[in-house]
Amino acid sequence: MKIAQKYSHLNGEEYLIVHHNLLYKEIKDVIESIDANKYRTKVSKEKRKIGNSLYNPGELNKAFEAEFYKLNWNESRYSYYITLNRELMEQSIPMSANEQKEFLIANGENEPIYSYNQTDFVKTKIAVEIQFGKYSFVAYDLFVKHMMFYSGGVINLGIEILPTKLMQSEMSSGPAYFEGEVYNVMRQGRNSPPVPLLILGIEP
Repeated sequence: MKIAQKYSHLNGEEYLIVHHNLLYKEIKDVIESIDANKYRTKVSKEKRKIGNSLYNPGELNKAFEAEFYKLNWNESRYSYYITLNRELMEQSIPMSANEQKEFLIANGENEPIYSYNQTDFVKTKIAVEIQFGKYSFVAYDLFVKHMMFYSGGVINLGIEILPTKLMQSEMSSGPAYFEGEVYNVMRQGRNSPPVPLLILGIEP
């Protein structure tokens, strides 16, 4: 596969080139190592595409997962405790989960709610999400997950890898695509979300 399009938000790509150019090369190498045509294994039942062989999102995800794991990119979990007190929330974000719990209890939150977020691959404070799922998953990645990991000091940059519209048209209906998600980010304004991002549009 190849990177057909890219969008750098808040100098995401520039940060990667200057500080982690070798990791950027690893990401490009992984993308180039995937032969998408091997994963045209889903037979469409949709009226418009009935009988067509489509790209299989699940199998593509597994292929990417295997290649990233070979290069020691590992899943990461960020644990935290929920509070609706804005002042306490802002103070607790940089703390570890245990510190957050103790801090919130000490400040009157008797039963803080535990939660966590998980990201596909993290290495040297760079997070990569491979997203062949529905558009709602991508919005969550871009506007919640990457931002939370960034605010918590777990990452310095979030990377989202999506199919282009060209590739998405050869998948079953529903998956997000690069052009649509970049438009959604651009529509929010130049500084939203407030985290450096690199969005890559890939295709065969």
